[in-house]
Amino acid sequence: MSRVWNFSAGPAALPEAVLRKAAEDMLDWQGKGLSVMEMSHRSPEYMGIFEKTRADFRALLNVPDTHDVLFMQGGAVGMNAILPMNLLRGFEQAAFVNTGAWSKKTSKEFSKYGTSRVVLDNAAAAPDAPAGNYVPDCSHLVDRVNGQSMAYLHYCDNETIGGVEFNGQVEALSGLLDCPVVADVSSNILSRTLDVSKYGVLYGGAQKNIGPAGVTLVVIRKDLLDRALSTCPSAFEFKTVAENGSMYNTPPTYAIYIAGLVFEWLAQQGGVAWAQAQAKAKADLLYSLIDASSFYRCPVRPADRSRMNVPFTLADESLNAPFLAKAAERGLVQLKGHKSVGGMRASIYNAMPLEGVQALVEFMREFEKEVA
Repeated sequence: MSRVWNFSAGPAALPEAVLRKAAEDMLDWQGKGLSVMEMSHRSPEYMGIFEKTRADFRALLNVPDTHDVLFMQGGAVGMNAILPMNLLRGFEQAAFVNTGAWSKKTSKEFSKYGTSRVVLDNAAAAPDAPAGNYVPDCSHLVDRVNGQSMAYLHYCDNETIGGVEFNGQVEALSGLLDCPVVADVSSNILSRTLDVSKYGVLYGGAQKNIGPAGVTLVVIRKDLLDRALSTCPSAFEFKTVAENGSMYNTPPTYAIYIAGLVFEWLAQQGGVAWAQAQAKAKADLLYSLIDASSFYRCPVRPADRSRMNVPFTLADESLNAPFLAKAAERGLVQLKGHKSVGGMRASIYNAMPLEGVQALVEFMREFEKEVA
C-alpha cells in the first residue's frame, strides 16, 4: 500500500526520508550490530547521537548561550505541573493568556500550586470574531502584568484544537514585561523564526513538528534554573536536568534519535526559513479555497488563523461522514475535527509537503461540486 497524506494533529506525520533512514538503521546502526533502541544512553555511540541532536536543534532555532536546552518527558501536559514546580519559588501567582483548550488546561493545573491570574482571554465574542476564535488584544498585557509580582506570563503560541496562532504578538511585548515569558510551542516550533532571547522558557511535546511522542523539548534561560520549589521531584527539576546533561534519568533515547533525524532533514531543506515559507504557502492555499467557497467555512478570525492546524466546517453537517469516507478513499486521512469542536481539521506541520495540501484542496473542490 502506498503512503497516505496524514493530516493528524499529533502524533503527526514524519518526513518520509526520516522514516526510511530509521528503517535502514533499525537492526544495525552504522555497522554496530544493534539498534539505537538497544543502546545504553551513556554509551559513546548514543552520546554522539544526543550531542549532535542538541547542537542541531540549537542551530535551527538559533538558541543563544544564555539559554539551555533540555530533553525531558511528560509532554506539554506534564509541563503544566513541572513549570510551576520549577519557577514559583518566591512567588504566589502567575499570569495566563487563555486562547483555547490547551492554555486553559495549563492555567487550571497551575492553580494547584499558586494563584492563576488570567490576564487575557477570548472567552467572549469580539466585534469581528466569535468567542474562542481569535487572539485577544495583547497591548493590554503590560498594564495587567507589571507590578503584580507574577512568577511568569504563560501563553500557548498555537492552539491545535481551535486553530488560533499568535504569530509574534507576545514576543514583541516581552521586553516591556517585568516577568519572564513562558510559551507552549508544541505545535509550531521550528515553523517560524523567533527570538529565543525574548523568552524565559519555550517548551513543547515533540509529536507534532519534531518527532514521535515521548520527548519534551525545554529551552530555558539559565538564570531561571534555580527557582524550583523544594518539593519538586529531582527528575523534573530543571537545574538537576541541566547539570546532568538531560541524563539524570534515562531519556527517551529513540525518540531523541528520530528528532535528530528530523533536525538533519529540516536543515537540508533550508532550515526554519524554508519551513516558514512552506507553512505560509500551504496555509494560504487551503484558506483561500475555504474563503472562496460558501460550502466550507473556517471559524477563526483571518489575522489569527493557525498555519499549522486548519479547522473548517461543511455547510451541511450530515455530509461530514461522507466527506471523511471519500477523503480516506483518496488517501487523505485524519481530517476529523477534535471531538470538542467537531467539523474538520487539517494539520499541516513541517513534514506535510505542499503536494499533500494540493491533493486535499483538489478533493475538497471535487466534493463540493459533487454534493452541491
